[in-house]
Amino acid sequence: MTGKRVWWKSVLGVVLTGLMLFPVYWMVNVSFTQDRDMRKSPPPWFPFDGTLDGYRAVLDQQMPYLATSLIVGLATVVLTVAIAAPAGYSLAKLRPRGGGALSFALLIAQMIPGIIMAMGFYAIYLNLGVLNSLPGLIVADTTIAVPFAVLVFTAFMSGIPQEMLQAATADGAGPVRVFWSIVLPVSRNAVVTVSLFAFLWAWSDFVFAGTLDGGGTLRPITLGIYHYIGNNNQQWNAIMATAVVASLPATVLLIIAQRYVAAGITAGAVKD
Repeated sequence: MTGKRVWWKSVLGVVLTGLMLFPVYWMVNVSFTQDRDMRKSPPPWFPFDGTLDGYRAVLDQQMPYLATSLIVGLATVVLTVAIAAPAGYSLAKLRPRGGGALSFALLIAQMIPGIIMAMGFYAIYLNLGVLNSLPGLIVADTTIAVPFAVLVFTAFMSGIPQEMLQAATADGAGPVRVFWSIVLPVSRNAVVTVSLFAFLWAWSDFVFAGTLDGGGTLRPITLGIYHYIGNNNQQWNAIMATAVVASLPATVLLIIAQRYVAAGITAGAVKD
């Protein structure tokens, strides 16, 4: 009886996984399908007579957008870790006055809709003259990642043994030295987790990019795909090839960092 239940669970898992991955398969399939085959009803399920024209179009037209997204994503990661790691250390180990209220404020900040924040940034950037600028977009994307990052760092660093920090303090290390030489290296899983989510949020951002772009040329790949669909609504292989290429960095990062992410997310959930 147990074997039958396991068998049915396996079948159900395979079916559900197939349903969830079907859009990914179709995206890859269409990226290799020729335009004339896409007009058939139904379109071919496998690109036996495939083409690389879509990927050539990506290399010719979308590389500047990919480069912009890469710069914004990496800079967002650096700025997020630089802000959130010391903040998490302070909340977890230094216990400043008002730390509980700050943690609650970070939770509330995550509930604010992105479009509301985007309109606020638009008004500020318009007055400062920094619309359509990479620094402005990086700062905006960082505001989305920092609240989550501080909470992750706080949970992880709370689990670091206090004896380890006391030993370093007894050797003459100050709070900054303890953080840089002990807490941050030990928090590698949290750093990887925060970096991954910050990069993914910046890479997939559309609301901030669409609002703060100002009609300029420094567009990330999300806007590149959006405008590409409008300008090339018949070239579906090129559109899907762009989507495939845009998905590769996130996919590779998730595969490489999944072990660290699992450890970083669950840190602090179970305590002795």
